[in-house]
Amino acid sequence: MERLLTIAAFGLLVAGSYAQSINPDMEQVTPVTAGDLKQAVTNAGAKVVLVNLWATWCGPCRQEFPDLVRLERAWRGRGLKLLLVSADDAADLGQVRRFLADNGVEFPTYLKAQKDQEFINGLDARWTGALPATFLYDGTGQLRDFWEGATTYAVFEQKVQKILH
Repeated sequence: MERLLTIAAFGLLVAGSYAQSINPDMEQVTPVTAGDLKQAVTNAGAKVVLVNLWATWCGPCRQEFPDLVRLERAWRGRGLKLLLVSADDAADLGQVRRFLADNGVEFPTYLKAQKDQEFINGLDARWTGALPATFLYDGTGQLRDFWEGATTYAVFEQKVQKILH
């Protein structure tokens, strides 16, 4: 019994240390509807807003995710705002937070909080619902580009630069 208590205490200590090491901003995963997301784009105060819809269970999403984080770090000072929206279920919020932490995301993100088809149609009827999906807006909130499927850092950068210049 004493050994079990020692193991349990160690587990709590490890869990507490892990929780303290997470950036509080990263923990902010806000539920969002399509309307809320469009409002966030309009109010972003950036020259370019890149919205990426992803999920922890999506292989191509996981593949391109490090490039998105790298892009955000390289271009935030030049007018880019990255809005990440997880399409995971609310029940998987813990897994979403772990994935964000593992990928070094240190800014608030979003979690889809609307039925799939309502969310898809609310953003853009051309979107089939495939993930990842990326929407690129200019500073006025006008959609300038949209694509489905994973891409590379070079393509992200090229598309952002096109709007900035």
